[in-house]
Amino acid sequence: MTRILPALLVIALTLMPSMLYAVQPDEIMADPAQEARARNLSRELRCMVCQNQSIDDSDAPLARDLRLLVRERIAAGNTDAQVMDFLVARYGEFVLLKPRVEGHTLLLWLVPPLVLAGGALALWLGNRRRNRAGAGEEGASFQLTPEEEARLEKLIANEESAEKQV
Repeated sequence: MTRILPALLVIALTLMPSMLYAVQPDEIMADPAQEARARNLSRELRCMVCQNQSIDDSDAPLARDLRLLVRERIAAGNTDAQVMDFLVARYGEFVLLKPRVEGHTLLLWLVPPLVLAGGALALWLGNRRRNRAGAGEEGASFQLTPEEEARLEKLIANEESAEKQV
């Protein structure tokens, strides 16, 4: 058992770098600068099959095709913006993992912070209202009307006289 654990650890450490990214060795570009650009672009593009993974992480055949397409466009001399524009024109905005901030995507960017701010405001107002109501009840419970004070005085006096008799 003690020999198996180190062997499994060595195998896991050997295979882990290849499991981190789905990029195959035959996809890698000869120029390291162009390969770095391709990897950065691949991390920003959504796999249309997996949907919550970048094409850099996905093993799907379509993700491989997209990775190759990105590399072809880079090899052809396109800038990063041209590559992204080409893919958006071909596949739509959904291909981007982070949608662009534009008029039709503004709602995607504004709703979460507005909902968060609205929730915080509602909690603050509710807490403020609860504190005011609690303070009002405490203040009211310690203030006696003149009739109640007179009655209380009479009860205290009766109890003191009863204690003296005992």
